[in-house]
Amino acid sequence: MKYAYFIGASLVFAAPAWAQGEKPYEAAPAYPCPDDGTDCILAAVKKVAPDDTITVTATGRWSLIDEAGQSISVITASQLEAVQGQDLTRVLERLPGVTLARSGGLGSQTSLFVRGAGSQQVVVTVDGVRMADVAAPSGGTDLGTLLTGGFGRIELLRGSNSAIWGSDAIGGVLALTSAEVDGAAGSLEFGANNTVSGDLRAGIERANYAVSLSGGYSESDGISAFALGREADPFRQWNVSARARANLGERFKLIATARHADSRIAFDGYPAPLYEFADTDEYQITRQTSGRVGFELDGDSLDLRGGFALSGTERAYYDPLYGTAPNFETSGRSLRADLAGRTDLGGAFVLDFGADSEWTRFSTSYDPRQSARLSSGYALLGWYTGRVSLSGSVRLTDHDRFGSHWTFGANGSVDLGGGWRLRASYGEGFKAPTLYQLYGYGGNPFLMPETSRAFETGLEFRDRIRGLRFSATLFRRDNTDLIDYVWPAGYENIGQTRAQGFELEGSAQVSDRFAVRAAYTYLDATNRDTGSQLARRPRHALSASADWTSPLAGLTLGADLRMVGDSFDDAGNFTALDGYALVTLRASVPVGQHIELYGRVENVTDEQYQTVAGYGTYGRSAYAGVRVKW
Repeated sequence: MKYAYFIGASLVFAAPAWAQGEKPYEAAPAYPCPDDGTDCILAAVKKVAPDDTITVTATGRWSLIDEAGQSISVITASQLEAVQGQDLTRVLERLPGVTLARSGGLGSQTSLFVRGAGSQQVVVTVDGVRMADVAAPSGGTDLGTLLTGGFGRIELLRGSNSAIWGSDAIGGVLALTSAEVDGAAGSLEFGANNTVSGDLRAGIERANYAVSLSGGYSESDGISAFALGREADPFRQWNVSARARANLGERFKLIATARHADSRIAFDGYPAPLYEFADTDEYQITRQTSGRVGFELDGDSLDLRGGFALSGTERAYYDPLYGTAPNFETSGRSLRADLAGRTDLGGAFVLDFGADSEWTRFSTSYDPRQSARLSSGYALLGWYTGRVSLSGSVRLTDHDRFGSHWTFGANGSVDLGGGWRLRASYGEGFKAPTLYQLYGYGGNPFLMPETSRAFETGLEFRDRIRGLRFSATLFRRDNTDLIDYVWPAGYENIGQTRAQGFELEGSAQVSDRFAVRAAYTYLDATNRDTGSQLARRPRHALSASADWTSPLAGLTLGADLRMVGDSFDDAGNFTALDGYALVTLRASVPVGQHIELYGRVENVTDEQYQTVAGYGTYGRSAYAGVRVKW
């Protein structure tokens, strides 16, 4: 097995969550609560906390990570800048439990696998708005249209958590939050394959109001989507976003966010001879629009928040051989209303509760418009003493097609002293059938939801003073009633799978100027009916990096290593995907107080590899850019 030897030899400590030059922990009167439809909760949380110790994915509201029994990773703004570039996959693959598969170059369809669960089984949100394409057959989120520009924080919860997040949270939750700016900042980057990307952010932040605007553009000649093709398949995207906050008194505020992205990606046509000719390339245009308007009320004994969110995805596919009009179109939209609250019950008990309703609709060139409604309510009772945190949750979901479904969850965390913490969790997940699976080609209105049960336990050590952290986690998830297309009958509940393994993660601030990090995952993801390994789920994945800052001129040098073991490209395990190792070298240097120059070389060894059989990947590539802040 290619690269399997790295399991024991490559486990080193991993980079700390805070950036070079930042203090790992510093007391202060309070830290500002985000203005994105969530709010700070416990009194303990309202004390100062470093940005990597608070989370929204555990309970749906801001809380301390140490109070959660689940595995949660946080990527801060400084880490996003250190990684460099617009490619979201390079950021996510640094996290334990994560592998990705892309069908070509930047902007191509990109699937996220979290502990073996696919993109359609992971809730993906941008500023609190769910981004699933409800017109897609599986209803998942294509990460190919999400670039890093404009985002200031990324969270990933690994494990089933439908009791809090509802449908689709079988594999976890990926939450992306836009950056707020008091002033202005921008970047411009040039690189391989005639790639140009830039973004600009500007805003005003005051005690009673805040307004931020951002925009970005990326363009690249790309690479051939077909691995053996001779022509490049270009990509371009522009996006704009805005967020605003208005405080109406000391306890009530209104928050609004909006985002729009327009993407175009070319891909090689069919049949096979057409792969070789650029003028026969087909292309896809994707337009995503999302936004939310909400309120927050901070009472003496009761906090409330609520709002309305809209998300829509329009896709059009073009084949130049058949004219300028699209030969296939899809349209999906969701409208979601939510209301949630938190109350202190006394005696260290806290109750979170909420309800939401979602109305979705879809149509394609060949399928008439169909719609569905999904409503749910949940409650989470927590007991938080500082050293011991325990919680249990329950959700009832009602779908107007398949009926009602209960999900449960429980987790706990115990401070063992000396920097050690023990945590454990149990979570149930479910995924409602998509509108396409119910009413599209081969649709079946009698489908039942996919369900899961997940367990995990972990041990963590953290010493913020010395910048040292280590964690080890065992996990297992069993899925039942998986939905798949069975020719010629159509969609059926047919499958059951199991994903189990362990994660090792660590970080060390070796000195004031040198930090290292690594994360390793062993995953055994199998179809329990056939015994086959699930497609594109490698057993071994490791990421590691090192960063060093020179005492002269603030020059920072970094290196990243990504190693992935063998896997299969198909459910029958007939097509193998070889493992691979990728190395990236990075550098940055400040020029004055407001300007920073940076550059990197990706795939330094020019490794030949594939994450989807038959689809191309980037060889050795160099990029350089500049950041400006004022």
